[in-house]
Amino acid sequence: MSQVKSKSNSSDMLELATFYVGDALCGIDILNIQEINKQTEVTVVPQSADYVKGVLNLRGKIVSVIDLGQKIGLSPIQTHKDNRNIIVNSHDEHIGLLVDRISDVMVAESAGIEKPPANIGGIQGRYFQGVFKTERSLIGILDIEEVLKD
Repeated sequence: MSQVKSKSNSSDMLELATFYVGDALCGIDILNIQEINKQTEVTVVPQSADYVKGVLNLRGKIVSVIDLGQKIGLSPIQTHKDNRNIIVNSHDEHIGLLVDRISDVMVAESAGIEKPPANIGGIQGRYFQGVFKTERSLIGILDIEEVLKD
């Protein structure tokens, strides 16, 4: 399935789970998220891409964990107590996105989401399906399929 915003509710709102990758505030459509967990102990996979941290066993399912910062061209995620894995499902595979810390759930009107610029804070625009401006910040809405393509 493609990353199409749900048109089921009349006001055409999008719920975004927001999080930080370094200083960049990013968001993912909450419907794409299976769960968010603290488990950061992973088994390293030899000869995997640099951004692949390893795999973890999540209640009997093997989940590949990627360093989202490294994957989208920012600095690698620094290990600390606020790290979280955002578990998403892509092509029937569970993937953990390691992020610096979780922020809030934001509700965005689809009409308020703008096209992404060529880059957002050093991140290539191709990784985003749009940006949403709040009074305090700019949220880059990640295109999960594009992030996980390679």
